[in-house]
Amino acid sequence: MKLFFGFVVIVLSARAQTSALDVLNHNRPVPDAHNCYPYEGKWADRIDRALKTPFPVAIEQDVAWYVDPVTGQGRPVLSHSEKTTGSEPSLRDYFFERVRPIVQKALRENDRARWPLIVMHFDFKDNQAPLLHAVWDLLGDYLAWISTAVKTADPHVLSRIEVRPLLILTEEPDAQEEVFYKELPEGTRLRVFGSVPANVITSPSEAARDHLLATLPPEKLLSTAPTNYRRWWNNSWAIVEEGGQRQAGDWTPAAEKRLRALVGHAHQLGYWIRFYTLDGFVPGEGRGWEEGYNFGSREAVMVRWKAAIAAGVNLIATDQYEDLAAVMR
Repeated sequence: MKLFFGFVVIVLSARAQTSALDVLNHNRPVPDAHNCYPYEGKWADRIDRALKTPFPVAIEQDVAWYVDPVTGQGRPVLSHSEKTTGSEPSLRDYFFERVRPIVQKALRENDRARWPLIVMHFDFKDNQAPLLHAVWDLLGDYLAWISTAVKTADPHVLSRIEVRPLLILTEEPDAQEEVFYKELPEGTRLRVFGSVPANVITSPSEAARDHLLATLPPEKLLSTAPTNYRRWWNNSWAIVEEGGQRQAGDWTPAAEKRLRALVGHAHQLGYWIRFYTLDGFVPGEGRGWEEGYNFGSREAVMVRWKAAIAAGVNLIATDQYEDLAAVMR
């Protein structure tokens, strides 16, 4: 009887994990528009480009804090740096008001099987409390649009996500968990879901650490189960291919096996998994993109996009989101 009971618990746990994972595109890959906001007034069309790809799509927004020196009032703005000038677009106007017609149309049509249409991913450049509280309050203005889950008494008890057109993700800093989860009374609806920190890897040198990241078994990198707040795992490509994009050579069967093992481990634990940032371009093709994420050619990134899709990576981050979306189709 004990063995039978244990088997039932395992089966029910696996079903619960599968159900939770299904919230995001039925646990199928989604293109993730990396750094999808203007830089110093340039590339203002990034969000329009992302929203022209088929849904669902993920959109990364780097958020910083600007305080008006005259009024003393602060606001969340989109910036690649914590140093702001006030010229940056606001999070409210650039993202939320831009997607308003899309979300309102989705709510009218009520085709819940397609929700969430947009996954918005915060990359905070500053974790000071006023910024985090301002973002929490801003999300409250759009609460009817946002996928939420009830805060449970036990953080290891995951409540069901009530899916809406938007799903909001953020990253791993404890300061974010404090504002977006720990400070909230039990029964509050969570508006944001954080990523899980991987296990700390210590090594005598950077090269040794790079080697460990790319070779340690997945269970050595991540061994904790999801919590009600922390539901996804965010990764550099360097845990797949040692040294990351700039040192990657030909795509190999060993790398494919490594990728599939990482994705399988994340899903078995009950996490969505994201990899950043898979670009492939030659000089002159970049549009404000970072060389550190560049595999060097369209052919080199294409084989990795296809491998990530086949492996079931939930969020595949790239600056070339139209091209990735075309491959997915």
